[in-house]
Amino acid sequence: MQIPDALIERLRTAQSITVLTGAGVSAESGVPTFRDAQTGLWARYDPAELASPAAFRANPTLVWQWYAYRRALVAAAMPNPGHLALADLERRVADFTLITQNVDGLHHRAGSQNVVELHGNLFRYRCFDDNELVELTTAPPDEPPRCPQCGGLVRPDVVWFGEWLPSEAWRAAVASAERCELFLCIGTSGVVRPAADLPLIARSAGAYTVEINIAPGALDGRLDLHLYAPSGQLLPALMTAAFGAAA
Repeated sequence: MQIPDALIERLRTAQSITVLTGAGVSAESGVPTFRDAQTGLWARYDPAELASPAAFRANPTLVWQWYAYRRALVAAAMPNPGHLALADLERRVADFTLITQNVDGLHHRAGSQNVVELHGNLFRYRCFDDNELVELTTAPPDEPPRCPQCGGLVRPDVVWFGEWLPSEAWRAAVASAERCELFLCIGTSGVVRPAADLPLIARSAGAYTVEINIAPGALDGRLDLHLYAPSGQLLPALMTAAFGAAA
């Protein structure tokens, strides 16, 4: 794909860059997207029916085991060249924020530092009753453990259907969108709100907004530039064009 010179120059000179990543970035590492068809034992379940407070109340063991299965899938995955390119970009930019809808921690593993996790993290845990974070040395695979403070059941620290985004994370995301010069929206369908509003907030505030995705989605035609290619291919090429060899 031909990368526009204007984007290369903006990437090279921008002092403030914000990035939003979605499931498409992790899919290139082999992580199934949330709505992908399930396999094996989980083929008969709709993920949306397992990812809610009501589901956990009704059958905490089933929900816990499903998330244990998902953690195992993620643990076997590795950051791909797109993850690594974003970590490289952060090292070159004075003000860089990476906002992600993904819960797999692959950005951290790739070396990204300033990561805002809008939907939480599979490898963090909190109490279902008092909402406080719980440290687990090892997460048992079969049954949710008990909170050491109140005795409530421990759940994954992820955002379920019917829950609000973490307020601190959302405020940080909006603030970075409002102040950035360049906003990259990568591997997201643009249909999950309020995350899908962030590139539009950035554009309204004057940022140059770019979508990188394998195919057009809900943001098609609404940003300044749309590039349709796998992020694991396009991002390293973009970094090479702007900066030469990786830092």
